[in-house]
Amino acid sequence: MTQQTHNNGQDIQPAAARLQSMAASLPATSRRIAQFVLEHVSDVVHMSVTELAEKTGSSEGSVIGLAKTLGYTGFQQFKIALAQDLVTPVQFIHEDLEPGDHPDTVVRKVFASHIQALQDTRASLDVRALVQATEAMRTARRVEVYGIGSAAPIAEDASYRLMRIGIEARALVDSHIQAIGASLTGPDVVTLTISHSGSSQETLTATRLAREAGAKTIVVTNYGKSPILAFADIVLFTVARETNFRTEAMTSRIGQLAVLDTLIACLALQDYESSSDILRRSFEILSLKRY
Repeated sequence: MTQQTHNNGQDIQPAAARLQSMAASLPATSRRIAQFVLEHVSDVVHMSVTELAEKTGSSEGSVIGLAKTLGYTGFQQFKIALAQDLVTPVQFIHEDLEPGDHPDTVVRKVFASHIQALQDTRASLDVRALVQATEAMRTARRVEVYGIGSAAPIAEDASYRLMRIGIEARALVDSHIQAIGASLTGPDVVTLTISHSGSSQETLTATRLAREAGAKTIVVTNYGKSPILAFADIVLFTVARETNFRTEAMTSRIGQLAVLDTLIACLALQDYESSSDILRRSFEILSLKRY
């Protein structure tokens, strides 16, 4: 196995080998987590920090602390480094690809993974949670939408489309503005957080602050246990498997967009006459922007 280059530019051992070399010198809890990881590497790359903490009888803080002890910024980076021990470089482009795949094969594999993500997301979507989210957003004074990184354009699109059907909404995609905005919400505000991993510190913090301020919190996240669920009143799950090996979401965005499409359609149908009128007027206004 070739050595990898860490964020500080220095060559380091592959993640599992690095963990093995340090395990004996770790405190008891960290050593227990390390041993579990070494024995179940292929399973751990599929786990959230919450799931690994439960499996090892530890806390999320202990898991994150171990990752930082090893020189990573957090569990997500550590997990991706572990995955690098298991996969070929081409899988960082797309998990199903092989070196030398013809464009015809690339098309088939990429589209197949997107179709699978849509089918799996549809099967996992809780209609009761969808109804609850629709009612909460319909009666809110304002909806704030949070997203960081690859979730930011999804958040902005959701905010724009909510506005198009007459719901006051704004997207907050800067972590500082998210924190301030969330702390200034209240019982008449609904927040919609989009986070594939459910472990992003920025959006997790914003969701927690919003809930503490009394807002109703809705989260769109990938299926499974993750830290953000502790601060979510309503959860809409997607199902996509890409974060096994990559930091940037690709397939997950397909599932997120489909869930948000469904949510906004349900909202529009709740007040069909008003939504239709607002959409008609917005089409007329936007027509002025076209030649």
